[in-house]
Amino acid sequence: MFIRNISYKKNIAYLFSCAIFFIIMSCEEDLTKKGGKQSKNFPSQIINNANIIQRDSGFVSMRAKAPIIEKYELIDSPYTVARKGIDIQFFDKKKPKIPGTIKAKYAKFYDYKKFYEAKGNVRITTNEGDRFAMQSVYWDQMKKNIYTHDTVYVTRKDGSTLIGAHGMWAKDDFSEYVFYQNSGDFAAPEISQNKK
Repeated sequence: MFIRNISYKKNIAYLFSCAIFFIIMSCEEDLTKKGGKQSKNFPSQIINNANIIQRDSGFVSMRAKAPIIEKYELIDSPYTVARKGIDIQFFDKKKPKIPGTIKAKYAKFYDYKKFYEAKGNVRITTNEGDRFAMQSVYWDQMKKNIYTHDTVYVTRKDGSTLIGAHGMWAKDDFSEYVFYQNSGDFAAPEISQNKK
């Protein structure tokens, strides 16, 4: 009777361990099926308190500071994003000691396209002292131009003002601008006017 009771308990333990084995195997199988379809759109690198310096042939062309920068590199179109704002200084070889600045609450950079977008209270100051304010701006680094469709408020270093009601286009060194449906108080022969 005692031997039968031990044998009965061994059989129950054996059946219980087999049941656990099959449950675990079926869970693992489901995980592998789902794993092939999981999103890869998550940051591969996260940089806190970022301070990035970009050089061109030894010359510092840009400095960027951001509370957090996330790099998404495991997808077809990799990009970098600064969700908590960014402060960029850009330098011109003609005036290397006086940087221009771009500040925004959000910024995104598409690696392959060399394309930047900045949104939320965007402020640009050129190395000439002209100040631009808008809600969003786009910088195509390949084409070397900056543009926006938002209303742009400009204060020039001489105190004159300009409003581009339907946006602007500019060379990325701000040597030329075009404002759309502009108005304001200004006397600047280098500003192109385009009333569309």
